[in-house]
Amino acid sequence: MTLHAGIVGLPNVGKSTLFNAITQVGAEAANYPFCTIDPNVGMVEVPDSRLQILADMVHPKKIVSATVEFVDIAGLVKGASKGEGLGNKFLSHIREVDAIVHVVRCFDDENVIHVEGNVNPKRDIETIDLELILADMESVDKRSDRTAKLLKMGDKKAQGEVSLIERLKEAFNQGKGARSLTYTDEEREILKGFPLLTLKPVLYVANVSEEGLSAAADNPYVQQVMSIASEEGAEAVVVCAQIEAEIAELEDDEKEVFLQDLGLKESGLDQLIRVAFDLLGLMTFFTAGPMEVKAWTIYQGTKAPRAAGVIHTDFEHGFIRAEVVSYKDFVENNGLNGARDKGLVRLEGKEYVMQNGDIVHFRFNV
Repeated sequence: MTLHAGIVGLPNVGKSTLFNAITQVGAEAANYPFCTIDPNVGMVEVPDSRLQILADMVHPKKIVSATVEFVDIAGLVKGASKGEGLGNKFLSHIREVDAIVHVVRCFDDENVIHVEGNVNPKRDIETIDLELILADMESVDKRSDRTAKLLKMGDKKAQGEVSLIERLKEAFNQGKGARSLTYTDEEREILKGFPLLTLKPVLYVANVSEEGLSAAADNPYVQQVMSIASEEGAEAVVVCAQIEAEIAELEDDEKEVFLQDLGLKESGLDQLIRVAFDLLGLMTFFTAGPMEVKAWTIYQGTKAPRAAGVIHTDFEHGFIRAEVVSYKDFVENNGLNGARDKGLVRLEGKEYVMQNGDIVHFRFNV
């Protein structure tokens, strides 16, 4: 399972520079709107210090990290929902991702063009939000026509959908996205058939200048972004895309020294990747053996058979039980044998809910 995160924002806010830093694939970054037409796609490993610790104990032939796929999507302008700029392409690309990473410019630079003439994070965020809401309104209107026909035909399930559609329309007319509402389990099932952009979880990235990184807490632009994120219950991180691009080119030991000089414990990108991974309620379990130590991605609350199926469908279909030890117990007892001697290795059945950091060996029969 891989999280697909779309990097969005107005033109010239630093999306492609950030993407280059994250993935190091060399997406074109230039000082003019619509530089990114077709989305660039890159995979990046999720930072997890536990992997190396496990590898140092097990000595596998290889280490495999969990991954996030980042998609650098074309900059959006007013009227995108009506096809302005690259609007139709932009919106179709957003529909394909699991989460939205919204980059917001939080620095002044007369040498970098802003499509609106000046920097204003609140206005810029509202521009993107409005276009997504307008696109969702169009989707809901089309769905409403279909539902009305079903209701006339006596479809009882359509009544619940009519009520949900009315709630969505009311929210959209107030300038609020689908994320602003709470839903019943029944409504969540109905929503699976709605391609709503404003239902996707959002991570705001306040992109500051190199000089402004140390004073980000006092930056009024950053404060605007943090305030909006707080009101929405969304996540937000502060990065300097330009510095992150420089850090990405360094070797690991050089990177550590560079971060220390900046007074940082981790890079902004490591924080961004980790938060993006958490955004959808994902977590990691491990398999550890002489061939490989590998991180596997599952949703929080996943039961053992479904987790086994992430490795191979045969594991889920023929699931017998899971041999489980927590990461903490594994490390503190020098591996599987030490944990087993202490009675810390458990045999779990089909109802076991996986925990973050579990080290597992699945028993199955095909």
